[in-house]
Amino acid sequence: MIKIAKATVLNLHINGEYREVLVKPSDTLLYTLRNLLGLTGAKPGCENGDCGACTVLIDNRPIKSCLILTVETIGKRILTIEGLKDVPIQKSFVENWGFQCGYCTSGFLMVCHSLAQIHPNANDHTIEEWLQSNLCRCTGYEEIENAIKSILTGTVRT
Repeated sequence: MIKIAKATVLNLHINGEYREVLVKPSDTLLYTLRNLLGLTGAKPGCENGDCGACTVLIDNRPIKSCLILTVETIGKRILTIEGLKDVPIQKSFVENWGFQCGYCTSGFLMVCHSLAQIHPNANDHTIEEWLQSNLCRCTGYEEIENAIKSILTGTVRT
């Protein structure tokens, strides 16, 4: 006999508040955020971890939400693009034209925000390494690199 797991109510810490949600053991965090909580900033791209459009921060580290089960986030702090408010990288992306179509932008913003917090003195190699986790089909990445560099050097306009 096959035993089918039932849905469970979880209390998740998302964007600074606790949210109750009924999830199945197989639900990815991306599915839960978008379909159950209405947080659609994390985008479904490849849904196999290659593109980074679904990137969120879990305990301040960038994680591709298509690759992690919701149940794995119990007790962790989840930050989505909807919870990123008035941080320098957002303004820097606008000032440096760090986006075009915008589909990948939320993932890049999350990666760059985390990079600036974890490696405030990141060199070019570290920046390049971090940006490799996300794909953009519209830009040449130069604008995105300029956006993060302006944050790290403190040259973003206020």
